[in-house]
Amino acid sequence: MKKPPLIWINVLFFTFTFIAAITLVPLYGLMYGYSNANWWAFIACMFFAGLSITAGYHRLWAHKTYEAHPILEFIFSIGGAFALQNSALHWSSDHRIHHGQVDDPIKDPYAATNGFWYSHIGWMLRNYQGEKYGDYNNVRDLQKNKIVMWQHKHYFKLSFLVNLTIPLLLGIIFGDLIGMLLLSGLLRLVLSQHFTFFINSIAHIWGTRPYTESNTARDNGILAFFTYGEGYHNYHHIFASDYRNGIKWYQYDPTKWMIKSFSYLGLTKKLKTISIDRIEKAKAEMQLATTSRKLAQLTTAQDKLDLLQKEYDILIKKLQHYAKLKKQLLEAKKSTILKKYEKLALNKQYREFELAWQQQKQAWIDLNIKLLNTRYS
Repeated sequence: MKKPPLIWINVLFFTFTFIAAITLVPLYGLMYGYSNANWWAFIACMFFAGLSITAGYHRLWAHKTYEAHPILEFIFSIGGAFALQNSALHWSSDHRIHHGQVDDPIKDPYAATNGFWYSHIGWMLRNYQGEKYGDYNNVRDLQKNKIVMWQHKHYFKLSFLVNLTIPLLLGIIFGDLIGMLLLSGLLRLVLSQHFTFFINSIAHIWGTRPYTESNTARDNGILAFFTYGEGYHNYHHIFASDYRNGIKWYQYDPTKWMIKSFSYLGLTKKLKTISIDRIEKAKAEMQLATTSRKLAQLTTAQDKLDLLQKEYDILIKKLQHYAKLKKQLLEAKKSTILKKYEKLALNKQYREFELAWQQQKQAWIDLNIKLLNTRYS
């Protein structure tokens, strides 16, 4: 099959910026050095561009996991132009197709099933989309957003303006034009782009799949560090409507922390989350499938499979009861009708069942480990 024609402007841009970053940046550093101000400005610009993509393009516009104040939307639109990853409208359109057709080698714009190079950057170097490039039927909701459409209309002018003026202004303020242009301009641009591209490539190749095996997406805590929390990709692909990617308190997800912090200031609202019963059920189903698949290779596995299924059924029943009690408790706290002692009784019941659920969950995990160990004994 003949390959689509190269998009030469993209080929030249990515080639030139990458070569310039790996040559000019270290050369200037060796000859003149970079000040602390250079490095702090570089870090600030990295976060501005990166979070505008993760919190703005991705979780706000592509997935609508929360609502943002117009001031915040405007800042994201500027930061998105600074990141130079196309307009929010086009980015969101591609990303929604990716989620709807994930891993399809033809329909998924950056399908990981086509290999690392393709999913990372190759899909942007050739005209694979053809006439579909400007088809925005799947983002009609965003076409009603004045800020998104303003940025889309003026994207190229905005991108040129912010990528030139921000490093220049920083250079004038701190007295090092070349240093700022190289770090906050060139290096920041190349790294912020490739860190985002890692989500399309590495996050579909390297990591764990604790929630689903229906697609190639992986959870990768190391990648989350470089992508402002986006590395928990297996979770994201099964629960894309959640404004969080790292759902545990210890998981590095500055995008989540920023969105939540802004809610206290009234800049974000209606933050969507997935209920604990759906999350735990997905994890339990994955454990059941994984253990069952490995046990099925044994000739004497039926008794173990029956035991595993029995424990899974008990786990799910307790999980459903636990989730129901949690919902009742949250509603009770909001209620002005229930008396204080009724709320206390419900809270006590919830705590007791929470402990029972945690014990059942641990028993389920221990059983999986025990059965898998007997496979090799």
